[in-house]
Amino acid sequence: MPTNAAPLLTATDPAKPEFPPLFAASTRSAIHLELRDGYAVSREDKGYTAWKAGHRDDPADPASWWRPWLTVIQEATARGVEVRRLRVVSEPLSEYTRFLLDTAFTNVHAGEATRWLPRAQACDLKFPANDFWIFDDEVLIWNHFSGDGVPVSMEWCTDAEVIAFCAESFEAAWKRGIDNAEYTRSST
Repeated sequence: MPTNAAPLLTATDPAKPEFPPLFAASTRSAIHLELRDGYAVSREDKGYTAWKAGHRDDPADPASWWRPWLTVIQEATARGVEVRRLRVVSEPLSEYTRFLLDTAFTNVHAGEATRWLPRAQACDLKFPANDFWIFDDEVLIWNHFSGDGVPVSMEWCTDAEVIAFCAESFEAAWKRGIDNAEYTRSST
């Protein structure tokens, strides 16, 4: 087991994982695969409602849209942790996915690399059934959602075979993914 695994394994309670401590304990990478076209995440309600009413964040004014999550990403990437997010999406995009696309620049600004993969271009790829995060190839966090996209639970996994399968799935999809800036230009 790599020397960095112990801090990851003790960074947060496996029964109730928290992301900031996992990012703080990571030394190499954090990858995130998103497979849903809609999420009902309460912390996004205000921004999503404003977006639907026509509000758009100004990329030139980070103070107006900065949030604690972005600080977590920024601190991790400043330490050299590579943070990558891949969203597998249906086209045409759902309204919620258009909101994510329109606001993804905030995560990119914080240091996260983001790519988009149209679902039709992923037909021959093998994926797990749920969204996940993997930290330093040692800890996997499954994100479980209801059918309506409401977060239900997170599940801790350190099974090396499961982590390897998920990491391989992510990398295969990442190679096909379209960089956020390019996808944003082509989708508007």
